[in-house]
Parts: sequence; C-alpha cells; structure tokens
Amino acid sequence: MAAFLELQHCQMTFKGLQAVKEFSATVEQGSICGLIGTNGAGKTTVINMLSGVLTPTSGKILLEGEDITGLRPDQIAQKGVVRTYQNLRLFQKMTVLENVVIGAQMHVKSNFLGSIIGTPAYRRTERELREKSLHMLELMGIADHAEDIAGSLPYGLQRRLEIARILAADPKLLLLDEPAAGMNPQESLALVEMLRNIRKEFDLTILLIEHDMKVIMGLCDYIYAMATGEVIAHGLPEEIRKDPKVIQAYLGRAV
Repeated sequence: MAAFLELQHCQMTFKGLQAVKEFSATVEQGSICGLIGTNGAGKTTVINMLSGVLTPTSGKILLEGEDITGLRPDQIAQKGVVRTYQNLRLFQKMTVLENVVIGAQMHVKSNFLGSIIGTPAYRRTERELREKSLHMLELMGIADHAEDIAGSLPYGLQRRLEIARILAADPKLLLLDEPAAGMNPQESLALVEMLRNIRKEFDLTILLIEHDMKVIMGLCDYIYAMATGEVIAHGLPEEIRKDPKVIQAYLGRAV
C-alpha cells in the first residue's frame, strides 16, 4: 500500500545553490512526523515545496499516490494540504471568529446573488460555518475570545488561532512551521497536548518543523533530521536523540 505522503529525491536549487539535496521521506497516514535541523538546513524549503509555494527543481511529491508536484498552492490546499508559517498570517483587525470562518469557507462554493438577497440556503450555510468555527475555537481553548480582535490576543493565543483557522479548512495533512516559536514552556506543553487531541479527533496527518526538542520528542512518531540541505538521519525519537550525526550537527562535536 502506498504511503500517505512521499517525497522522492526532491531537490531545490536557487541560482546554482542547492537548498535541498535529494530529499526523500515517507509519512504514514495519521502519524505526526517531525523535521528538525539547524538554521539554513532546508526545512522550510521542504514545507514550501509540499505546499506549492515552490516547485522542486527535480523529484516527485506524491499524496495518497497522486503526483502533486508543481501544483499551485490553492490546488494543493483543495486536496487537503494546509500550512502555517513561521510568521503569523492572521487578519489582525478582524475578530477571532471571523478569522476562523475565512478558513472554513475554503470548500464552500460562493453564491453572489444569494449573499446579496440573503436566501435561506445562504443563511443556513453562514450559520453552519459559524458553528463549525466556534467548535474549532473551543478545541483550541480560545472560544472565550471569539469576538475579540485577533491582533489584541497574546502571541501564544494567536498561534492557537492560526491552527484553529486551518483546521476549519478540513485538512488531511497539516504542515506546521515552528508552531511553538515564541511560546513559553507551559504554552509549549499545552500545544503538544492540543496537537495530540486534534490528530485523534480529525484523523489528521501532521508534519512539523520545530526547534523545541521537548515538543519534537514528546509529540512525534518519527523524525527526519536535516543539515546543509539533506537528510542526515531519520528514525524514532529515541534513535534520533542518540544519533551521532544529529548530535554533531546540533552541538558541533562528534560523539
């Protein structure tokens, strides 16, 4: 049986510089897979290729056996692949609830006339989107802030809002780029628990980049470690923790 997500010998070259070299990885359905490495290792480039922001110079990306290499970001999103970014991308001046409703509208066919005259079908859809969005906020523990302006939330809650918004888009594959960035230890622990819960509730597959090793080791089923654009090790968390190449890349010394 084909893997849920497979990257085959993917490379990304910018003006002669190889940012990613022969990257191959397999992610099983329903798993949480981590991608680690020092700054400049090529991790975000991999996420950009997966989400359609970049097209690999060579190689293939398969989702449920389908070749999605080179599709536009909106086409990949329609197939259930959604992502967050290192920097928050919220509608800062809109309410928390409005931000999530925008995510929930991804798979809804718009009806301009219905929106103008307020048909029963349009009102029903709007009500369903609102209820769905409120449920996502409850899952992320921020329902009490539904009517607050998004930009007024503390940073950690804005991170939760960003995840709530992409969950509302009914993803199959969640790509998280440093979701714990800027969080204190307590917020990071809470994030780990929330991601476990949403993986279980939505039967999601998650691929995340993260520098916080407590988050990675406490959350991931499998880990790929990168350095200078290529995979230097992959395996279970305990295997990665003890791998000499990983230790050398992070600590600058052999073991």
